[in-house]
Order: sequence, then structure tokens, then C-alpha cells
Amino acid sequence: MLSLEQTRLDKLLDEFKTSIKIQYSGRLNVKSSHNFQWTFYYHLGQIVWATGGNHPYRRLYRYVMQNCPHIEMNKLLLHVEDTSSDYWGYRLLEILYKKYQVTLQQIDTIIRGTISEVLFDLAQHLNRASLLYERHQEVILTAPNDFTSSNIIIQQIQESWNIWSKAGLATFSPHLAPIIRKPEQLQQMVSPTVYKNFANLMNGKYTLWDLAVKMNQSILSITRSLLPYIRQGIIELIAVPDFSLPTTELRNSSNFTPLKKLTSPLIACVDDSPQVGKLLQEILISNGFRFINIQEPLQALPILIQHKPDLIFLDLIMPGLNGYELCAQLRRSSALSNTPVVILTGSDGLFDQVRSKVFGATDFLTKPVEVYKVLERVRQYLPDALTANNVVIPQPSSV
Repeated sequence: MLSLEQTRLDKLLDEFKTSIKIQYSGRLNVKSSHNFQWTFYYHLGQIVWATGGNHPYRRLYRYVMQNCPHIEMNKLLLHVEDTSSDYWGYRLLEILYKKYQVTLQQIDTIIRGTISEVLFDLAQHLNRASLLYERHQEVILTAPNDFTSSNIIIQQIQESWNIWSKAGLATFSPHLAPIIRKPEQLQQMVSPTVYKNFANLMNGKYTLWDLAVKMNQSILSITRSLLPYIRQGIIELIAVPDFSLPTTELRNSSNFTPLKKLTSPLIACVDDSPQVGKLLQEILISNGFRFINIQEPLQALPILIQHKPDLIFLDLIMPGLNGYELCAQLRRSSALSNTPVVILTGSDGLFDQVRSKVFGATDFLTKPVEVYKVLERVRQYLPDALTANNVVIPQPSSV
């Protein structure tokens, strides 16, 4: 017979698997009967961001400090309205990427770590309370890169939690902070150097998660090493408060730039070639646009209707459904009948252009895709967006 915890874990995993299967976009709220809440933001079945549970601010501080040591979080003055939404952390990462030379790889690591920690936190509550799941599609976040694979992350966290439980740590929360309660007894058990390190770190200020980063060790090894001292009462685990982000009420300060709203134009690409989609993504994301990459033409129409992009790049030759047919379907949809559609084609032949116009295409872009060609089309059909994002179109490379 399955334990209650295992039953709840299976239910949790089913919810995540369903989101992947239906290519869900929106947020998944998970609430416990003890009034805890976690939120997972999805884009086409992939987890883009996660928040909630214990210490969300401390968590972000920790991952930024670990991966971007040049960022001084305490000196970032953020408008209070920009930290009031559930996805404030995601918005902050956008600013760090655009304004503070934080790379996509660093953002990747921060997001993966955040999602994994939130999942771990959620898994630990399974043996304490029942969970309620709710889906809401009014908030849509898109990832700046293809760096979250929900299946892989969920599998990894399931394995991590199993190891944590088997080590006898299921009741130990990594959000607690160790503090030395019997210093004289500890001094008799360890060397002076070890005791000095203990005194500096086990002072009730740093959680077990914090210590894992500071000591460059896994949370499992840190907690295991402290377990004998905890059981003897030499070290105690205590609850600590979350951090807070420094905010300002000033709107017109010359030293303050409010976080950008997530309202930049959404551009879609329908192309069965992963290389083309990846290239367009790099061009558009780096210039401040949101982006959807769709490689399955038969799935494109419902995805496009759901997200209502401002501009669509559409490949002409695709398996199952070619660009002509899909363009005609778009024009029959009231939501997309007037959306600019730029056909991607390997040929600049007049026949393709005329036929595409008949099926409702707005313009053409010949392959290979080049940066200046893409941005020229964006300037033509979304001129205000280029100005708002301060985009400079590069000159075509000379042959």
C-alpha cells in the first residue's frame, strides 16, 4: 500500500506531466492546507520560473551572489511596484541581463537553481499537508532562452528528494539556520581551525541553503556533517526571517530606472528547422522582444491563437502542413487575420511570392536568415517597438 506522502508525490508529478503534455502556458498555483503557496510559470509546457514557499528573497540573493558576484543586490534601488508581482524575481533577472552584463548562461543557472529549490521545498511539504492545484492563464511569461526542460528538472528533484529522505533528513528544513548552543563542548570535539569556521558560519544568520553556497558543498553533505552535533544539542537549527529587496518610492530620481514591464512585442517563428528558430530567437531576444519558437506546424495554429503574437515568421516548406496552408488558416482566424506574416523561403522566385500573397502573406524573407534582414522586417511592421527597445539595425555584411 502506498504511503500518504508517496500518493501526494505521485499526484504532484502528474500535475507537472500534464502541463508538459498539453504544452501549457500560464501559471500553476500549488497551495497547501497549511497556507503555503508555490507558483510555477509555464511557457509551452516548459517551466520558465518558480517562486513561493520559504525565503523567496533570500533565495534570489543567494543565486545572484553565487553566479554574478559583480552584482551588489543591496545597491539595486527598485520601485516598490516592481517587486509587488509574484514574478518580480523573473523581471529582475531581465534587468540584470539587459543592464548589468549578466549572461544568458548565468541567467540559465539562476533559473534552474531557483526552480529546483522551489520544487524541493514543495516536496518537503508533502508529508505535512494536502495540496490543491489551480491553473491560471492570465499571466504568460516567455523564457529568454531554451534552458528549462521540465522533464529533466522534475526527474532530478525527485532523485534529490529520495536521497534526502533516505539519509534521514526528511524532517530537516534547509531553510533553518544552525547556531552553536554549547561552544565549550564543541571546542573539545574539533580542532581550533574547525571551531573557528564553525563560529563564523554557524551563528544563526545563514540557512543550510546559504551555507551550501558559502562553503561550495551540497546541501546534503552540509546537513549530514552537522547532524551528529544537532542530535547532541550542540548545534540547534532555528528559523530566520527572509531578506527584503531595497525599494524606493521615488519615481523621478535620476539614479533610478524602474523595471521594464513585460509588455514588449511577442514575435513567433513557425519553422521545422531548429537552427532557424534558434537563430531568430537569439536575434530577437537580445533586442528585447519576447519570442515563441514552434517547430511542429500541425500544432502551430492553436498556439498562435492562444498567444496572439504581434508578428509571425512562417517557413514555406514544412512537413504535414506547408506555409501556404497555415497562412490561409491564420487569415481565417479573427484573432490573427491582421497580424503581419513574413514568409521564410529559400527561394526568391516570383511564383512563390505571388502565391504567398494570394494566401495572405504580408512579406518575404529569403534564407539564410541574417540579423539586419530580420530587424528590417521588425522595423517595418513594429516600428515603435524598435524605438522603445533602442534597437540599432546593423549594416549588411559586405561580400
